[in-house]
Amino acid sequence: MSVWFEGTGEIDCGIEQVERALDDLGEHHVGVVGLMPGLANVELVEQGPDSVVIRTNEGLMTRTNIVTTVAAERVTVEFDEVYEAGSKVTTTSHFLHEFGARGSGVTHRLVMSDVEASGLLGFFYRRFGSKKMGNAFLAAYRSYFEESHG
Repeated sequence: MSVWFEGTGEIDCGIEQVERALDDLGEHHVGVVGLMPGLANVELVEQGPDSVVIRTNEGLMTRTNIVTTVAAERVTVEFDEVYEAGSKVTTTSHFLHEFGARGSGVTHRLVMSDVEASGLLGFFYRRFGSKKMGNAFLAAYRSYFEESHG
């Protein structure tokens, strides 16, 4: 596993809220992706028991092998993603989200790994995009949960 981004953030919500939000994978993933900078018109195209396909203004995002594990005071979500951003770039990556209870809030740890992206734009994305993308995901999850989803 080649780690591309690893970071943590604090979320002002309870761990139970995180658990409830993950009951509906489609609604959860569309809700979070819709809060990412630059993405609009986010809609669920298809949902399976461990997968979602989401269309955005940029392209088609497919998340597969979604595994959610709930333990005492902790929730983890892991999945693979292929994002076809138009005809210019296709990225693949693996995500691990760990949510742990912390007082009245939650600590969110995100690890993005095994990132691949083709072409010249892909090179720049891989080389320079990790901090920006990782922090954008952390912020989107924080906004999603603090807006009382779940």
